[in-house]
Amino acid sequence: MTERSSVADLAKTLREEVDRYSPGERLPSSRALVERYRVSPVTVSRALAQLAAEGVVVTRPGAGAYRAEPSGPAKPAPGDTSWQEVALSAQTAAGPVPRSVDASGVLVTLAEPPPGVIEFNGGYLHPSLQPERALAAALARAGRRPGAWNRPPTDGLFELRAWFARQIAGPGGEGGPTGADVLITAGGQSALTTALRALAPPGAPVLVESPTYPGMLAVARAAGQRPVPVPVDADGLRPELLAAALRATGARVLVCQPLFQNPTGAVLARERRREVVRIAREAGAFVVEDDFARSLAHEDAGALPPPLAADDPDGVVVHLRSLTKITSPSLRVGALAARGPVLERLRAIHVVDQFFVPRPLQEAALELVGSPAWPRHLRAVAAALRPRRDHLAAELRRQVPALVQAAAPRGGFHLWVRAPEGTDEAALTGAALRAGVAATPGRPYFCAEPPAVHLRLGFAATAGTAEITEGVRRLRTACAQALPHGAGGEEQAPA
Repeated sequence: MTERSSVADLAKTLREEVDRYSPGERLPSSRALVERYRVSPVTVSRALAQLAAEGVVVTRPGAGAYRAEPSGPAKPAPGDTSWQEVALSAQTAAGPVPRSVDASGVLVTLAEPPPGVIEFNGGYLHPSLQPERALAAALARAGRRPGAWNRPPTDGLFELRAWFARQIAGPGGEGGPTGADVLITAGGQSALTTALRALAPPGAPVLVESPTYPGMLAVARAAGQRPVPVPVDADGLRPELLAAALRATGARVLVCQPLFQNPTGAVLARERRREVVRIAREAGAFVVEDDFARSLAHEDAGALPPPLAADDPDGVVVHLRSLTKITSPSLRVGALAARGPVLERLRAIHVVDQFFVPRPLQEAALELVGSPAWPRHLRAVAAALRPRRDHLAAELRRQVPALVQAAAPRGGFHLWVRAPEGTDEAALTGAALRAGVAATPGRPYFCAEPPAVHLRLGFAATAGTAEITEGVRRLRTACAQALPHGAGGEEQAPA
């Protein structure tokens, strides 16, 4: 049983038990609850915190938990909020036009699945792969730094900006950015939002890879921009289609992920790298390089190509990256790097939106990346992701061969698979969830009609190969129910 399910079960039990107590009466001590229900002190603490948030109990530090006093009079009937539908619509000369911000593609990987569900949809490292001890030590050291809780520079701590600049420039670093070219942001998503708001006005076309990261599509649409797809293949973005899209749309922004692209895992081929930057430069367009996966290379990845921003004297590339994916969902520290007048615009929007990233987080990030634990953590993650990747690929071939895999990437968190023609994507992902495994649907990765039904299946949020085997077994059950007859969806006997 997971810690999450234990907390939920204990909270349910205590919720029922509280009814036997009078208002203001003290519940058994935490130690008594640990012994009675044979759970950890952390589980008891979290269950009581949940009940306190619901107003069922009141906790008093050092004194224990007590049944809450009865609530006041019944809540009044809800008001009429239908007027907001008009207020939230876009106003045009012809009248209001319905408008919405769609976060569904992002929430698929952020929402916590029900207890017992295996996370093939996770977008972060499993807790066992996160550097929790190193993070705790870094945060403790950061808290003792002089001025750690003072207001930081709006651009970020210069030492941290310089560290990111060195990572972008790589060995030698002659053609890359300096610390003065870097802004510290609250993670990669924040950096992406700042970049798109700075580079394209509402209504403008923004070229994107197809398929691409749904969070980027959500950012563009929330800003009123129009994502325009440029297809990728096994070697990444196709330059000839990029040139055609720039001519057809007049777009001034391209967003791409040249390294371990999400979701295909493709790496932009060496001969295409300079071509993409050249085409954008000739069209007067910026290239937003989302380098989210550079720290997620597997141990068999070999030498990685440098970022596009590492050799960009003309300031075509706006580069972004983050520490979040390789550490913890809550270490939301990232960077934007740019050269020329665009940096001033990025800086202005960054300050208006955020003021600054909290200094304790920046100090903790500095402590972490400067500690001996940092290179050890990078090596450990690289070594752990490769067998998970290979095991998931092998289990899919063995148990669900009807799902056709793209080439297994040598970095990142997931595999990209295609379902047979005629598959109902919603029915497949729904059947998977009922079977106890969460899979990410492929539709949100396309800004136009998808050419086929896809799933993104992650391996980094799993506990290990045993959980992957069980997850694929559950997925096989779902495929037997949801794949078209004759497409290999029948349940197969394990090899």
